[in-house]
Amino acid sequence: MPRRPRLRALVTGWVLVLVAGLGLAAFFYGVHLDRVIRGKFEGQRWALPARVYARPLELYIDRSLSPDRFQSELDRLNYHRVAAPASPGTYRREDDRFLVRTRPFRFWDGSEPARHLDIQFTADRVAGLEDADGGPDPALVRLDAMLIASIYPTHNEDRVLVRRKGLPDLLVKTLMAVEDRKFYRHLGVDPRGILRAAYSNLRAGTVVEGASTLTQQLVKNFYLNADRTFERKLKEAFMALLLERRYSKDEILEAYANEIYLGQDGSRAIHGFGLASSFFFNRPLSELDVPETALLIGLVQAPSSLDPRRHPEAARNRRDLVLDLMVREGVITPEVAAESKMADLGLEEGGGRPVGEYPDFITLVRRQLRRDYRDEDLRSEGLNIFTTLDPSVQAKVEESLAGRVVELERSRRMSPETLEVAAVVTSVTQGEVLAVAGGREPGYAGFNRALDAVRSIGSLVKPAVYLTALAQPERFTLTTNIQDRPVSLRDGTKRWEPKNYNHRVYGPVQLHSALARSLNLATVNLGLAVGVDEVAETLYRLGAQRRIRVVPSLLLGSVSMSPLEVAQIYQTLAAGGYRAPLRAIREVVDVHGRPLNRYPLAVEAVVDPKAAFLTTWAMQRVVTQGTAKWLGAKLPEGMTMAGKTGTTDGMRDSWFAGFSGDKVAVVWVGRDDYKPMGLAGGTGALRVWGDFMLALENESLPDGPPEGVVLASACGRKNVPYIGDSAADAKRCGGGRASGRKRTAGAGGEARVARADADGAVEREPRPAPKPKPTSTSSSENLFMSDFYN
Repeated sequence: MPRRPRLRALVTGWVLVLVAGLGLAAFFYGVHLDRVIRGKFEGQRWALPARVYARPLELYIDRSLSPDRFQSELDRLNYHRVAAPASPGTYRREDDRFLVRTRPFRFWDGSEPARHLDIQFTADRVAGLEDADGGPDPALVRLDAMLIASIYPTHNEDRVLVRRKGLPDLLVKTLMAVEDRKFYRHLGVDPRGILRAAYSNLRAGTVVEGASTLTQQLVKNFYLNADRTFERKLKEAFMALLLERRYSKDEILEAYANEIYLGQDGSRAIHGFGLASSFFFNRPLSELDVPETALLIGLVQAPSSLDPRRHPEAARNRRDLVLDLMVREGVITPEVAAESKMADLGLEEGGGRPVGEYPDFITLVRRQLRRDYRDEDLRSEGLNIFTTLDPSVQAKVEESLAGRVVELERSRRMSPETLEVAAVVTSVTQGEVLAVAGGREPGYAGFNRALDAVRSIGSLVKPAVYLTALAQPERFTLTTNIQDRPVSLRDGTKRWEPKNYNHRVYGPVQLHSALARSLNLATVNLGLAVGVDEVAETLYRLGAQRRIRVVPSLLLGSVSMSPLEVAQIYQTLAAGGYRAPLRAIREVVDVHGRPLNRYPLAVEAVVDPKAAFLTTWAMQRVVTQGTAKWLGAKLPEGMTMAGKTGTTDGMRDSWFAGFSGDKVAVVWVGRDDYKPMGLAGGTGALRVWGDFMLALENESLPDGPPEGVVLASACGRKNVPYIGDSAADAKRCGGGRASGRKRTAGAGGEARVARADADGAVEREPRPAPKPKPTSTSSSENLFMSDFYN
C-alpha cells in the first residue's frame, strides 16, 4: 500500500477512536447529569419555610361582632376597600352592611372557596350572611387565615409555591414575549433566539431580550452557579436538552416560576412570582393587572439594579420596555400599553411577610412544636401551622399594656421603664391561647415573662382554698361563718404569724365575704381546717404542673408560677371544673395540605362543677364588692365577670386573674429586680386587665346553676347558691358545720411547718407533695403544659 493512503487511514482511525471516545465520555457524562437532574427535580425541589397562621375569623348568624371590628379584621388581612368589589380581597362598606369578596384558602379540614358575600350587622351581631350572587346562603364562612410568622430555611430563601394552572395567562404570555418566544417549540436551546436577541439588543442600545431560554435559565438557577465561563455555558445547554427530554413544558415552566430570584427583603431572598406578587403589590398573583405584571416580568433581568423600591426610575423604564414588547407580540394593544405607562408602580408595603410581630406567642408555639418536630423539618418541609392566636385580642392587650404601665409609673413617681408586665388570654371552654404578652414592649423578642417569669402568686391561690372547702357541702357553704382570727404556728425558733392586709382582725365572717375581701387570717384558718395537702391536691387538679410544697404559707400564695400556669388554673375554674389543657396550636399540615400531628381538644372534669359554680359566685363578689370593685364599677350593664387580685409581701408582685363567660385573662405587674413597687393587685395588674378586657367583646358568666345547686335567700341576700341539702343551712345565717378541724402539716402549733420569705420560697424542706393526677390516658393527651414545667 502506498505510504500516503496508509497514513490517511491511520489518521482516520485515530480520529474515529477519538470521536468514539468523546462520544462515550459525553454519553456517560450525560447519564451522570441526567441522574443529577432527576435527583433534584423529582425530589424535594426547595427548602420551604414553615408558615404560622392565626386563627381565622368565623362568620355565622348571631355571632357577637361589631362592624368596626369586622372592618379591622379585613384591613389586617390586607383586603382593599373599593367602590365595587370585583376581585377576591376587596370589600365595600355601607354603614353596618358589607359587600365582601373573600379569598380562597386551604385549611386543615378542607378548602374555603372564594365567595361574594352580603353581610349585615345589628346591635354588634351578625344579622345577615347571604350569597351576594343569589346562590345558597352559607351557614358558616371562614376568612383566610392571617400569616403571623415564617420559620425560614438556613439560607433564608422564601417562596410561595404556585402550580402551573395558577399562573395567569397574562403573566405567561408576557414572560414568553420578553424571555423566550419559542419556549413551546424549541428543545431547550434556541440558536436562532440567541441571534435574534443579539440583534434586538444591538438595535435598542440596551438589553431588552435575554439570549438564554427559560429552560437554560432554570438550569442555571436550579443546578449551577452564576460563573460566566464557556465551560458552564456548555454544561447549561447540555442540561437544558436533558431537562426538556425528561419533563414537559408545563412542568419546566412551573419550576421556573417558583425558582426565579426576584428581589431581597433584608436577609430574606424573594423567589418565585407567587411571593414576589405579595411582596411588591400585597396581592396574590391572580389579581395583578397589566402594569404590575409587566413590572414583575421586567425584574427577571436584574432584580437588584431594577428593585422598584430602591431604583424606581430604572424599574419604571424597564416596565415600559416590557409593555412595548407585549404590544409587539400581540399580548396587549397599543392603547392598553399607553394607559399602563401612565400608571404608577403600584407598590404596597407589608406584603409577602407576616402581619405584625408576635414573638411572645411564637415562642409558645415553637415550644409546643419542639416536642413533635425536628428544627430542620420546621425550616425545610413547608409546614403550615394553624394556631389559636386572635390578632384582635392580641392588639388590644398590647395597646393596654403600653399605655397603662406608663401611667402606673407616673402615679408612683417611678423612673421610666421601671415596671414590667406580662399577660395571657385564653378561651374558657377550649383552653385556646388567644394572646400572649411577655413584656411592656410589643414585638420585642426578649425575656418572655408570660412563660418564664416565675413569681409568687399571692392571693391568686385563695380560690383553690375556698373551692376545696365548698367541695365539702356537709361542712361548708357560702354563708358558713369562718374565723378571721390570729394564727401563730411554730417555725423553728420563730413563729409564723400572718396578718391581714390592713392588720385588722374581723372575727366571724361569712365564707363568701372572706374571699371577696381577701382576708388572709380567715383563709388560713379555713385552709387549715380542710387540710393544706387537700388544697395542694386541688391546685394539681386545676392544672398546676410544678411541684408544690405542702406548708401553711401555701394558703397565702407561697407557691410560684408563671402567668401561663396561672391561666391554666383559672381556665379550669372558669369552665366550671372542666380542665382543657392550654394549647397554642390547632393543626399542622404539610405542604400539600395533608394533616400531620393533631392537637385535639381534650377536656376532663377534674373538680365538682357544683363547687366550682359556688366559687365563681364568690369571685363575682370580688369584682362587685371586694378588692376588684374598681372593675365592677366599670362593667357594662348586664355584664358579669369574676376574678381575684393578688399581692405578695412588700408589694413586689401585683396580679389579677379573672374571666368572663368566654375569656380568661391573667396579668402580672412587677419589677425584674424583685424590688418593692408599691402596687397591690387592685391598683396595678387589675387596671391593666380591665383596660383590655373591657375593650374586648365578652360574654357574661352563665346565670343558671348546674344540676344539684339550688338558690335560696340567706343573711339578707337573695339567690345564694347551695349544694343540695346544704340549702337548709340558709335558715340560720352563718350556718354550716365548720368546727371540725382536719389535722395536717402545720394544723397544730407543734406540727412541723416552714416559713415563707418575701417571695414565698420556703426555707425548710417540707414533706413530699402529692403528684399531679394524669389528665388522660388516651393517645390524644395534650402534654403541652407539662413539657414546660416537668
